[in-house]
Amino acid sequence: RPDAADSPAADGPRVTHGPILGRLDSDAAAVWVRTDRSSPFTVFFGERKDSLTRSVKGRTLVGDDFSGWVELEPLESSTKYFYRVSITGDSQGRTGVGGSFHTLPVAADVYDSATNPEGLFNIRFEFACGNNQNLNNGSAFGPALPTYGTMLEELVREDEKSRVDFAILNGDWLYEEQRSFQVEQWSEQHGVERLPRELEIMPNLAGVWENYKLYLSRGETLAAWHRSVPSFFTFDDHELVNDVYGSGEVGRQDRRAVFRDIGVTGWYDYLGWSNQLEEAQPVLFGTAEFEAGSDVLHDDEAIFQNLDLDDAATLHVHWGTADAGEMNAASDTEGGLPNSGVYEVTEVIGPKDLRIRPAARADGEAPYSIGRRSYWRKTVGNADFFFLDTRTYREMHDVSNRKAPVSMLGRRQKDWLKRDMASSQADFLFVVSSVNFSIPHVGGTGGAKLDVTNKDDAWTVFLDERKELIDYWDSLGKPVFVLTGDLHNSFAIAVTDRVWEFASGPHNSVNHPASSEGDRPPNGPYDSFGRKVDIRWSSYIHSDTPNEFRNRPVYCVVRVNNVFRNPKQQGLERWVAYPIPQATFQYHDGLTGELLYAESVLAR
Repeated sequence: RPDAADSPAADGPRVTHGPILGRLDSDAAAVWVRTDRSSPFTVFFGERKDSLTRSVKGRTLVGDDFSGWVELEPLESSTKYFYRVSITGDSQGRTGVGGSFHTLPVAADVYDSATNPEGLFNIRFEFACGNNQNLNNGSAFGPALPTYGTMLEELVREDEKSRVDFAILNGDWLYEEQRSFQVEQWSEQHGVERLPRELEIMPNLAGVWENYKLYLSRGETLAAWHRSVPSFFTFDDHELVNDVYGSGEVGRQDRRAVFRDIGVTGWYDYLGWSNQLEEAQPVLFGTAEFEAGSDVLHDDEAIFQNLDLDDAATLHVHWGTADAGEMNAASDTEGGLPNSGVYEVTEVIGPKDLRIRPAARADGEAPYSIGRRSYWRKTVGNADFFFLDTRTYREMHDVSNRKAPVSMLGRRQKDWLKRDMASSQADFLFVVSSVNFSIPHVGGTGGAKLDVTNKDDAWTVFLDERKELIDYWDSLGKPVFVLTGDLHNSFAIAVTDRVWEFASGPHNSVNHPASSEGDRPPNGPYDSFGRKVDIRWSSYIHSDTPNEFRNRPVYCVVRVNNVFRNPKQQGLERWVAYPIPQATFQYHDGLTGELLYAESVLAR
């Protein structure tokens, strides 16, 4: 349908949030922006801050909460750029927010036939998790976000290339706030009489959008970071709902599980657009008719013949209550719509009909959605990054049977991961997992009401699948680094001689005490449910530490060191390749920038 908010108000549209940088490459980058109503916008850019001679136009749309993004291309590799976002046609100085970034190198930038014949270059990125801003529910510092201030001071350079090329926010960019914000409030806020289809089908999306707006407007250092450092993202539970389990478990009836696609839709509107999944089909949603005992779902407005089941996740019938997306709602098991739950689509019968499993429990209409693929791969020089989705396909675990044949990744994602890692020519393989690999996550920070009887967010309740992956990675003959988040502590763990786990964070959340991490040791040998690993270093909080003293934010800068400068004469750059490339993981105090620990791994 046409945009429902095309009519401008007398005072004209305004930029409300952003810009955010993303989709970084050697020849391109992208800029995201949000306005207070649907509007054209222009991004001006160039190599000089005072001479932005190039531009590209875009438009924000109501169905994306008045957000939009454009790609800046073609760009020169290894080059610093400045940019500014402006409302198209604005002549009153109300817009003009911008920043800077630099593009990635290519082999030709550093090639030397004698000293660097492969054209290798160095790579630098920051990663961590945990941006909680709610002082009343698990944030150490509230919206002040001092770690982002430290990183801006330590890593970002306005007039030269910054000390990192990009960042990876590995889940929990936000925590549930404003989730009770209603469609009627959203409509009144924006003067929209006719709702976009997204809100007609998924009214809880209004609260998710409001959650993102709150975090960007309140978190000034967070917003400034995103204006200057292109990022890639994973989503974890708080982008959906805290402790969301079993979204891939067919037959499960649970409020949190079936909020997945609403949370993912909002995440793509605000953050996920940055990830370069060019061919993935989006979340499909609609209103379906159900008949008790029937395994056929019918939707008069659907076009199911275009649905690729190999690129789709489970189908969810939504919970349907106003508090469905809140951290502490009335119930996870009662009060939802009669057919609410997780279903498998077994067959596309026709353009309006799907065969599902299990059969419907009741007659009636209900909103539904079919999940999308969010895992993907990016190559930067001699490093490959495999971004996992640890929530969409996740089957239901049982802490009393950790070796049960259940999956976190799902068959198609795991097959993709193995196939693409086997074909990789990279020296270093980075697996980005939003949940931890070696340390259990069996408790909270004390802010949320948790049912801890079956709580474990980590791979430690998927032991068979974890062993399968470790054995496979160990066979590849090159370093595999699992970058993890979720737990509010950092650690470097040698899993095998070739497989490592590096957890980083939190940026701003209260640290978890040892009791929430299975009472693991601060460092040294550790038996991770039958897998003996070596904790080389960690941030650590004793369980008797009061909540007000659990405030140790950490961020990690990863450097892939392939070459070093060795000029032969003044003004003539020359790069010399190391005989053996090296990856270093440097953990820093989020308040001071002090180096806390560093680990180095050679590519052999």
